[in-house]
Amino acid sequence: MRRRVVVTGIGMINPMGHDVATVWKGLQEGRSGVGYTTLFDASRFPTKISAEVKDWDVSQAGESADAWKNRGRHTKFAIGAAHQAMADSGVADGIDDPVRFGVYMGSGEGNQDFLSFSRMMTAAMAEGQYDAARFIAEGLKVLNPQAELEQEPNMPAAHLAARFNAQGPNFNCLTACAASSQAVGEATEMIRRDDADVMLAGGTHSMIHPFGVTGFNLLTALSTNNDEPEAASRPFDRTRDGFVLGEGSAMVVLEELEHARQRGATIYGEILGYGTTADAFRITDIPPDGHGGIASMRMSIADAGLQPEQIQYVNAHGTSTTVNDKVETLACRTVFGEHAPQVPVSSTKSMMGHLIAAAGVTEMIVCLMAIRDSVLPPTINYHHPDPLCDLDYVPNEARQADVQYALNNSFGFGGQNVTLCLGRFRG
Repeated sequence: MRRRVVVTGIGMINPMGHDVATVWKGLQEGRSGVGYTTLFDASRFPTKISAEVKDWDVSQAGESADAWKNRGRHTKFAIGAAHQAMADSGVADGIDDPVRFGVYMGSGEGNQDFLSFSRMMTAAMAEGQYDAARFIAEGLKVLNPQAELEQEPNMPAAHLAARFNAQGPNFNCLTACAASSQAVGEATEMIRRDDADVMLAGGTHSMIHPFGVTGFNLLTALSTNNDEPEAASRPFDRTRDGFVLGEGSAMVVLEELEHARQRGATIYGEILGYGTTADAFRITDIPPDGHGGIASMRMSIADAGLQPEQIQYVNAHGTSTTVNDKVETLACRTVFGEHAPQVPVSSTKSMMGHLIAAAGVTEMIVCLMAIRDSVLPPTINYHHPDPLCDLDYVPNEARQADVQYALNNSFGFGGQNVTLCLGRFRG
């Protein structure tokens, strides 16, 4: 018998709010966190909108703003969400051996990456050409060694370990949009195989900077519906034209069941299944037959010991791109068969945008809230049915529903697929 893994603490900071309760309330009300970009001047970009975190700084997490000034925006989000999850769990007082407490992050770059790089390259240019000698003489003068170190993708995980004395396994994965779901899945496996009793797992990302937006615009992946920011993210709608870039962090405390029971922890739900596959296809395209996503979903359901017809809700990857939504619909139809029309599928990216590396764990927490409160969050901006997207997308309004088992899909650039199966805790 394998060790069971439960969720005892949750925390998040994203465009919808600075804590889980605020975000969950906004999602149920169908609010949007999308607006015009203010983190940089986007007036010349094809996409002028994004889903930014507003009015938050690290001091709100009880940390010194001065001590964290050289750390990335994404790292600050991570420490804020982690403080919430740790306080919510109360696990800190229940860890007898810190070597049994680890961290697993899905973390991408912060906006300081672009700023540092641009300063260095500007100083290294002479008459429009890169000059190596000038780079050594001028570029290195503007290099901040602390900021340069903070660009390493493992830094958020390292800072969290130091802050909470997590001396056990410490990892970071950057599998694009699947990263934080993969972090939760792999952290779950560590607890299952007795490598740890407690894992702080989650994701953080901030790509709202010129380099990030330029890349996605060149891929034609972002919505250019600049006239109606709140209506720009339209998953599964026939008029969808791309996703809206968001930012933020979400963290969960995962515990071995008996460890949680012994200290009387509140349990939000159980991680029942974890499936992960690769498309082995083109880097930025999902295969038309959806084989990777299909295999990931089936693997997760089988790992949970369930049958497809037992799943009562799917939080979709649902990016609002033409191909993803069509293929994810096909994947759901293949996995659920005749039962597919009865399985509600919604995309909360319609409200909070795409948080990239932080998306998966954020949506996993949404699944836990749906299970706890028997409420399905809606897919907003759904007004024009697409004949190729013909499932129940919980359009525009939240819905009461008894949810015992839920799936969370995360499909990333590069072809990485992760599906988590969450269940109501049964003692």
